[in-house]
Amino acid sequence: MLLVSLQPLLQPSFSLVVVVLLLLLLNLSFLPTSATTETATSAGHAIPYPAFEHFPVRETILATKITKIQTIPTDVLDDELNQEHKQNHSSGDGKNEKWRLKLLHRDKMGYSHFVDHHDRFHARMKRDVKRVAAIISKISGSGAAAAAATNGGGGESKEATNNYGVEEFGTEVVSGMEQGSGEYFVRIGVGSPPRNQYMVVDSGSDIVWVQCQPCNLCYHQSDPVFDPSLSASFAGVSCGSSICDRVENSGCHSGRCKYEVMYGDGSYTKGTLALETLSFGGTTVQNVAIGCGHMNRGMFIGAAGLLGLGGGSMSLVGQLGGQTGGAFTYCLVSRGTSSSGSLEFGRGALPVGAAWVPLLRNPRAPSFYYIGLSGLGVGGMQLPISEDVFRLSELGDGGVVMDSGTAVTRLPTAAYVAFRDAFLTETASLPRAPAVSIFDTCYDLNGFVTVRVPTVSFFLSGGPILTLPARNFLIPVDERGTFCFAFAPSPTGLSIIGNIQQEGIQISFDGSNGFVGFGPNVC
Repeated sequence: MLLVSLQPLLQPSFSLVVVVLLLLLLNLSFLPTSATTETATSAGHAIPYPAFEHFPVRETILATKITKIQTIPTDVLDDELNQEHKQNHSSGDGKNEKWRLKLLHRDKMGYSHFVDHHDRFHARMKRDVKRVAAIISKISGSGAAAAAATNGGGGESKEATNNYGVEEFGTEVVSGMEQGSGEYFVRIGVGSPPRNQYMVVDSGSDIVWVQCQPCNLCYHQSDPVFDPSLSASFAGVSCGSSICDRVENSGCHSGRCKYEVMYGDGSYTKGTLALETLSFGGTTVQNVAIGCGHMNRGMFIGAAGLLGLGGGSMSLVGQLGGQTGGAFTYCLVSRGTSSSGSLEFGRGALPVGAAWVPLLRNPRAPSFYYIGLSGLGVGGMQLPISEDVFRLSELGDGGVVMDSGTAVTRLPTAAYVAFRDAFLTETASLPRAPAVSIFDTCYDLNGFVTVRVPTVSFFLSGGPILTLPARNFLIPVDERGTFCFAFAPSPTGLSIIGNIQQEGIQISFDGSNGFVGFGPNVC
């Protein structure tokens, strides 16, 4: 009938009719077949960006000169949390259930003592270097090996390690990640009745912990330290519990399971393991295994503790299991903005239309989320870089990790050099500046209103292309107009996609089906 209706109007030839029908069929093939989100490997662009764009230099410089970002008062956040309690109930069938939390950048916490962008930037890079070193140490096992050597080969029983002296902590990584680079926070309720607390979000950690009374050594946090004696749902975990056996570097103290986590900058948390009720948006979850930290030290920027979202069984995601279908999604807002990002749990949060790629697992590092990367592009053109450079080996070497705690994306040296040189070729007309911190490719853009630069792309395994706008890789390092290409070489074959490159893009994890999604939403 479509053919009949077109003929009187267009009088097409037979070949034109065939073309029209093929176009119609092609368009129909891209329509969703149902409202249910299904993840599968997909091709095409995750978010369409042009090969080149005009980057707003002056506007970006002005944003760095804002010395104080308006912070959100705690009582306002708690009111918003109460509103979320009313709005975020499940649909009842469990399939479309989702829990939504507001994701805040550390600049909005009101605890940063930096008022100069230059100093803030360099502090961030120092944290980032330690974070990357800790990740590499954890994956390689050198941190654990060093700890075993320090402890006489690791042969001590749990009962033999029941002292809580601070001197037990040396300079080696015992377990966990470098927390100081944690830049995104959520506010959740802990205990019954719930006490609202700020928590650092970390996709590379497998433990949830909060500072607890009695606090033998605690850093300053924005809310009162959690007191287990005031919670009706708090229950300690015994040394003989199977939960205790699942905690890395666990031990025993007065019959209770103890934990200890040391981070790459010398920060640490140490205490006892417990089961407690946590409140997320409109959802209350009972019997979550958390660390109750009685000795804690480090740069935790006012947060009460850490919310581990890693791939291990003791992370929040691992413990929630079937309650969320192994699914969560986040969107990190850009630095220095007044808006907030989001963190959502549940299969109902998975977006329709995302570009999905397989989630890879490394038995040597189950905490981390790996993806496949087949290449890199500059200005819409893929570079001649072998896919083998990014491959995760059978021994657990190399590969590409998605990490919310690392700021700057790291690439194997050979890939980085080819990537950087291609970008330099396309920006040859821009005035250069000396290297800054970990960046060897910088520009003096003082006096420019806008500049034309190429976008860059990740060619993901399976076909999708993730193209980044210039704000995700050309970043200001001072207030005078110095911008740097925000990628760096990795000291090993490991690649890490950092949060600067993830900003503004919805990132989704479907652990049950083994996929990671990019887009289609932005924030």
